[in-house]
Amino acid sequence: MAAGRLCTGCGVCAYLAPDEVRMVDVLDHGRRPLPITPVRTGTAASAAGPSAAGSSGAATALGCCPGAGLRHESSRPAPGEIAELRPAWGPVRAVWEGYAADPAIRYAGSSGGVATALAGYCLTGEGMAGVLHIGARADVPYLNETRLSRSPAELLANAGSRYAPASPCDRLDLVEQADGPCVFVGKPCDVAAVRMARRLRPELDRRLGLTVAIFCAGTPTTRGTLEMLDRLGVDDPAKLESVHYRGNGWPGEARARLTDDPPERRRELSYAESWGDILQKHRQWRCYLCPDHTGEFADVAVGDPWYRPTGDDPGQSLVLARTERGVRLVEAAIAAGVLVLTPVAPTILPASQPNLLGARGAVWGRVATLRLAGLPAPRFRHLPMAGIWWRHLSLAEKLRSTVGTLRRIGRKRLREPATLAPYQPPEPRAGSAAAQTTGRPLSK
Repeated sequence: MAAGRLCTGCGVCAYLAPDEVRMVDVLDHGRRPLPITPVRTGTAASAAGPSAAGSSGAATALGCCPGAGLRHESSRPAPGEIAELRPAWGPVRAVWEGYAADPAIRYAGSSGGVATALAGYCLTGEGMAGVLHIGARADVPYLNETRLSRSPAELLANAGSRYAPASPCDRLDLVEQADGPCVFVGKPCDVAAVRMARRLRPELDRRLGLTVAIFCAGTPTTRGTLEMLDRLGVDDPAKLESVHYRGNGWPGEARARLTDDPPERRRELSYAESWGDILQKHRQWRCYLCPDHTGEFADVAVGDPWYRPTGDDPGQSLVLARTERGVRLVEAAIAAGVLVLTPVAPTILPASQPNLLGARGAVWGRVATLRLAGLPAPRFRHLPMAGIWWRHLSLAEKLRSTVGTLRRIGRKRLREPATLAPYQPPEPRAGSAAAQTTGRPLSK
């Protein structure tokens, strides 16, 4: 999957085959699994590698890989689901709009802080043991790491979008080992991987109290973050104290701070400048082949209601409950005063995310073109796309999804295996950021 550029970087393979696979950051691709090299003494291997007898773990992991494909059991709405949303948006039982009641959470969140507040309620109101999510690495704040938070304060410290590679599934073992049910928060592909993995791991299934997906338009690579930091005037990424992609208002600004910045120093870019001009151009290839941008396999999915004007609004979230469990916990959080949500019409979803509908249709054209060209492509079942391609895309958009894909095959060298050299952050030194973005392979 990784060499063929179909990996999403979720990390589920590292969880299911921890003795065979490790997750690393690859500068121009994202988080990727690499085989663990056996350490040999004489002729006997002291660790099992992916080509050894233990390779059954990697084979099992491949069966849970969201990069290889996604599937629903049916494309028809189940009882209780909103029928008009099912074909293009997956299973939805209820739609709300609103925000976290705590103004600090609402302000820090990327939209209305609902994901953070709901996860916190599960800890304090439902007695859950932890929340598995991602946050900035303490030593390298422009990279991410997986962590299990056990308090609302820990969640608040990590609120806000992280538009950088992350592998939250690599530490699902923390959920298995927890002393009670846990919340999982991740991108749609991460949650899809969790859903497949829990079918194989009964203890994981028992320990998952709620899954929350964040709407996603694609994951930029670390190269994208370094370009954004360069635009923010960060000449030495090793001196970063913090970096934020959004938050502190809606949609919020990208912000960076160096350890030696004076208190009055401000390094900021608008959302249009950071995401629109820089980060979205660095999305990994597999994201261009993804029909699920709204977390169809989660209990609850949260995104931005972009139909609203932004700027002075302190933040709003669009909230979808996709399962009965999701409905129950969202309603409980509302009753407890943790969430301030108002039910809205189903039409608010497509109005809020008009670009995602077009993106789903374009995926059909891209995947069909890849198959005709004899290249690897993911397989999807019961995620309708062809009808959206025919009915909702203009002629120009249809051509971009097909002819444009043919051009990308050459431009991105998709016929060649991807080179997956681990990225090592540069040590502090003088010089421009551009001189430091090549990365170095990690020592083995």
